[in-house]
Amino acid sequence: MSTAAATPSRTGQVLADLLPSPKLSAALEQGGAPTRVRDAALVLGGAALTGLAAQISVPVPGSPVPVTGQTFAALLVGTSLGAGRGFLALALYAVAGIAGVPWFAQGTSGVAPSFGYILGMILASTVVGALARRGADRSVLRTAGTMLVGEAIIYAVGVPYLALATGMSATAAIAAGLTPFLIGDAVKAALAMGALPTAWKFANKR
Repeated sequence: MSTAAATPSRTGQVLADLLPSPKLSAALEQGGAPTRVRDAALVLGGAALTGLAAQISVPVPGSPVPVTGQTFAALLVGTSLGAGRGFLALALYAVAGIAGVPWFAQGTSGVAPSFGYILGMILASTVVGALARRGADRSVLRTAGTMLVGEAIIYAVGVPYLALATGMSATAAIAAGLTPFLIGDAVKAALAMGALPTAWKFANKR
């Protein structure tokens, strides 16, 4: 009779649920207060990661929206933390930036024409977090689909906001706020397609 242990499916979990370790995480789930402390730390860490990634910023000629690492970070935060914590992390990032914390792109704060993309990130992190809890970040193809959904949500909010904030036409807003970023988004998706399934393979060996 085989004694080989089956690989755990971890159904309904996201990567953050396995921190600091699967066994300790299970104990924390029964502990109440320690779980809340861990969740608060994850939310703060997710907001800080997004703010740090936003400083990777390259101006785009003719567009008020730079290429940054914050969209990539926002989607990673959502998939890794899950819908609830992902929403809170990106909401904290947005609210703190409005309040004056200089961690939006290029060290800025406050509301700018590109703020719609941040609003889109809040929604996108929530959606991809919900998808990740259903296993949508555990294979290359499913991760690609998850990233595509997340990016589409960000643009669906960010581009119309850009048009309203600047008075651009829809065509001009698409040209300035969508088209220049497609190649970069493909690269970010490719990175996620490698990182997330690999992280799950490692987690399932623990």
